[in-house]
Amino acid sequence: MEPPNSAPMPSSFDENEDFYNENGLQKILRRLREEPLIPLGCGLTVWAIVGATRSMRKGDHKATNLYFRRRLYAQAFTIAVLCAGNVYWQKDRVKRKEYQKLVAEREAREKRDRWLRELEMRDEEDKAFKARLARRVRGEGEEGGRSVTEVVREKTEELKRGIEGGK
Repeated sequence: MEPPNSAPMPSSFDENEDFYNENGLQKILRRLREEPLIPLGCGLTVWAIVGATRSMRKGDHKATNLYFRRRLYAQAFTIAVLCAGNVYWQKDRVKRKEYQKLVAEREAREKRDRWLRELEMRDEEDKAFKARLARRVRGEGEEGGRSVTEVVREKTEELKRGIEGGK
């Protein structure tokens, strides 16, 4: 149950709750599904660099220049796809930040409420202790208005009489 002063979560967060509670691997897989062209661009860039390295070892300058141009095109493609994806997914990122902010506020509120409950419990225990202490000082014990000292004295006398009567 949420505290009465808490803001309700937006309805858009209710429909896909597991979307916001994901681990690292799930996040990577989701991002690959969302923007599949970025890994493609990275792969093309790596392919061009590997090709340039091999052609440099062979001494083929013409192929080396060709692979470096391909690397530039692959990197430009990757950056363009990255920018387009950023624009496309911006609303989702804003929504995610709002959700995380609401979760952090709720957790802080719950922590504060737990702290207040603990303080109230300690205060009640302290009041009860002081009340017991005040009763003892006034001479009101727990057993019918008698103090603990009186009860112990009476029990001791009963035991003495029991021992003397048994002889």
